[in-house]
Amino acid sequence: MTLASRALAQLAIWPDLRPAVPSCGLGRAVSSVHGEIAHFHSERDVDLRLTDRAVRRLAKDLKDSGAIRIVPGSQWVTLRLDAASDVDLLLTLVSVALKAQQAWPEPGDRPAAGCNDQRGAGFVKADLGAF
Repeated sequence: MTLASRALAQLAIWPDLRPAVPSCGLGRAVSSVHGEIAHFHSERDVDLRLTDRAVRRLAKDLKDSGAIRIVPGSQWVTLRLDAASDVDLLLTLVSVALKAQQAWPEPGDRPAAGCNDQRGAGFVKADLGAF
């Protein structure tokens, strides 16, 4: 079982999430009643949608993690799942994303644009067929 499939299996039992087709058309996704939360683009790359406010609030901590890429101006952060601890980080950030979506709209937030994969900001692509 890949780290991405393990993360998806754990998120599948969360009562506030449901499987979805990613709006970017690549991979698998989960969403809440408020919109998309995460796109699993490969066995290792996940785009997670936070609000502008959440990204600003967490930017320093997110930048300090080698597993996370922030794209300026995007509400999406990209996580690289290389270890079990990265799955734990993803699950924690999904909780943050759910809370941030429930508080949206906040002053300064805007509707989410496409995920980072559409911006070419992900990590190295991997084969999607394995998970």
